This record gives sequence, C-alpha cells and structure tokens, in this order.
Amino acid sequence: MVAALAAWAVLLVGLLTWPLLRPGQLAARDMLVLDHPALTAAALGFGDLAARNVPQDGLLALVGTLLPASWFARVVIVVASAGAAAGAAWLTAVVRRRAGSPVTALPIAAAMTVAVWNPFAVERLLQGHWSLVVAAWLLPAIAAAGLTGRPLPQGLLIFAASLTPTGGLFAAATAVVTARGRHRLSALAVGVACCLPWVVPGLLAGAGATTSSAASVAAFAPRAEEHAGTLGALLGLGGIWNAAAVPASRTVGFALAGVLLFVVLLLSARRCPPVLLVLAAAGLSGAIAVWLLPGAVGWLVETVPGAGLLRDGQKLVALALPAYVALAGLARPIPAGLIVVLAILQVPDAPKAVQQIAPVHVAVDEGLVEFADGRDVFFPGRSGLSTRADGMVVVDPFTKALSVVQSGELVVDGVRVDAPSPRYEAAQRAWAKRDVEALAELGVGVVVDGERVVETGAPARGLPAAGVALLAWWLAVPLMLAGLWALRSRNLARSIP
Repeated sequence: MVAALAAWAVLLVGLLTWPLLRPGQLAARDMLVLDHPALTAAALGFGDLAARNVPQDGLLALVGTLLPASWFARVVIVVASAGAAAGAAWLTAVVRRRAGSPVTALPIAAAMTVAVWNPFAVERLLQGHWSLVVAAWLLPAIAAAGLTGRPLPQGLLIFAASLTPTGGLFAAATAVVTARGRHRLSALAVGVACCLPWVVPGLLAGAGATTSSAASVAAFAPRAEEHAGTLGALLGLGGIWNAAAVPASRTVGFALAGVLLFVVLLLSARRCPPVLLVLAAAGLSGAIAVWLLPGAVGWLVETVPGAGLLRDGQKLVALALPAYVALAGLARPIPAGLIVVLAILQVPDAPKAVQQIAPVHVAVDEGLVEFADGRDVFFPGRSGLSTRADGMVVVDPFTKALSVVQSGELVVDGVRVDAPSPRYEAAQRAWAKRDVEALAELGVGVVVDGERVVETGAPARGLPAAGVALLAWWLAVPLMLAGLWALRSRNLARSIP
C-alpha cells in the first residue's frame, strides 16, 4: 500500500511541477524570483509599499548570496506539494482512526488528490502566488499535527507556511482551531512570532499605509466559472479574480466537477472533526461575503489597517482545504474513487496550464545594478510592471534587483485600485522640475529616465536595523522551537523517577 500511495503522490506532484525543471528564472504575473535578488529595505518590509512579500523577499535575497534563489523557490514548491500529499495521508489516518474506520489506500489516495490537485493551487500558481500555494498545501499537515497534539511539528509547519502575510495568518488560524487544550496558546504564540516581520512594519507605517481602496474589493472579487457560477466555483476552491490565470478547461464547464465533488464530500461530513468543518465554513463564508457584500468589505479594507488582506477574498477558500482533505479521507470505497475522478476532472489540463510558470530568461542590466551600488533608483513613469516576450505582464525585474522607488500603482480593467506611493509621486514632481536636490532629500541616489542616468549625490540609505532584526527573528523561530522542545523533554525526563 505504501509503495502504491508514494507512486501516486509522485505522479501528482510531478504533473503539477514539471515545468519548474526548465532553466531560467521564475517570472509569471505576480511571481518574480531572480537568481540573485537584492537585499533592500523593501525586501525587509520597510520600503515604499506595504510589506506584502515579507519575509519571503528577505529570505530569497539571503539565499541568493549563496545559491540561485529561483532554484531554492522551486525546491520549496516541490517539497510543499509533496508535503500536501504526506499531510493528506497523515490527516486521513488521524480522522479515520478517530471515526473507528480502518486506514486503507483508496481514501488516502482520494485525500492526496484533493490536497495536491485542486483549482486553488493551480489558479494561484498561474497567478504567481507560489508562496500562498505553499501555505495552502501545508494546511492539512498543520491540522493533523493539531488534532494529534504535536506542537513541535505544527510550529515548524506554521513557520514554513509564513513566507507571506496571508500564508502566516492561514497557518496560524488552522493551528489554533485544531490544536488541543493548552497547545492552542503555543500555536497562537508561534503564529504571532512568525507574523512579526510584516506586522511591525505595518504598525510603524501607520494606518494610511496599511489600508486599501474600496475599488480594490470589486477588482479582486471572486468570479464565476462556466456552468458553476461564482458560488459553485468557490465551493470547488476556484473562482480567482483574474480570468487569465484560469486553466482553459474551467472556461468550458469542467468547474462543474467541483460542485459535484463538494456534494460527494458532504457524504462524510458527519464523521469529520467539527473544528475542520468550522474552519471550512469560515473560509467559504468569508469568500462568499466578499462576493455578495462588496460594499461592506470595501468599507472594511478602506478603514481598518491590515484589512486589505481580505480584498482578494477568493483566497479565503484555502481554509476549507483541511476539511475537504479530511472528508475525502473519510469516504467509503465507491465515493473515494469518485472523489479521485472528480478532483482531477476539475482541472484536467493542469499539467498543460502550469507551463505558464515555467522559468524564462530575465534580462537585468547588471551594469546599472553595479553602478547603483545600493543607492535608491528612481525610474520616472515606470509602474513596476514589465512584459515578457510572450506578452504576459510580470513584475519589473528591477524592483527585485535594485533598491527602487516603488510606485505601487495598480490599474485593473481601467480602474485604479491602488494609488502611487507618496515618495514616488514626490519624486515624479521633483524630476518634472529637474530638482535634483529635492530628489536627494527624498533619498533618491540615481534617476534612470530612458537612456539618461543622473546621480543626485544621495548615498545609499543602508538597511533598516528593525527590518534586519525582524528577519533574523523569523529565521530563529525554528531554532527557538527546537530549543524549547528539547528543554521540555529534558524536564519531563528528569521528572520521571
């Protein structure tokens, strides 16, 4: 049984991640991982924009000093997808034993399929949200660790899932809900510790820097998929806002398989741990609320600091993944076989679709990088986006290779959902007047306007001490967990006569 399940897991993981073996660097929509990204204030969460990619960017910059960071990211993606399969097997064993059922191969295979091969993972990979997918893939294992009272594995999994704010929050929520008794407090403490690298910069930036526009809620609202509608798409863990990130199969009706899958999964609901159902209900309800109540959610993200994390409401369905996996693992033989078929039918063309995230050649002017020498660089009129040779819009490579004055302006379907950052607008005004002194006062060391390169005399600002300390803190979390666990084990050993 073990060999057959391992082979099935390898097949699932291989079919979803095979394009990552190609040479090049990762550049697809919101994903940009250079081989050697710069360690900048922005990478530490203290740049011109909100700390949305922290501590991920700081970690990649550190890794890039030792080895190609793009290959490191690929390894993380593959390992996390394998972790989804392993976590599904673990969670299945846990819930079946709790239900008094034997642990057999077919339900485990069904749970593995739901965990690895689902629309959320595929659509978010196509959008470039690789670290969010990593977090979602780890949620079943986090739930299994919580249900079995294993705080150390759970803490380490929370750490691994906390590359970005949303991943950290989802991991912490799953851990706290599933942990038993006194372990809930430790799960919460680990979650808070892992989120500090982006929480602290947000608090220091003030409310105005951590809120979003109400228009962004409509722009990032869940969308309907063919024959399933918006509700059906969400129940099937799909419905991402960007139609370009949706596999072709889901535009011709295959999303309907997700609705049928949801119905089949409900057959096991009576035996599923209630905490998982509560977590799933919270995630699905949140996503549905963003769809049905855009006005209320718009007010929330515009008023409450940090609530902008909710504007892309579809991602909340990731919280349902542990329950879906458990429900699949609790299924009887015939429903379990049907679950495997329906899960694959939701995204039958996933292996073809993921070719969009295959590594590509990314051109960066190394001469400019060397010339800038750590100074802040301002590109007038540049939005922070670039276009690949095939026409796909991607993140501007210079935003990762240099310390750039970032605009952050975002226009979706002709609607401006994010305004430019104050420093970028100030730099634009100063450059329009050719006021080099004003640019220097803004901390801009170099201006690159087309072929023209101008130095202002401003030196490199250096890295913020708080950002460096927070990244070091985050990196130390697993060591602290291991140390506390060793200390606890030693004390327990001493207490035994």
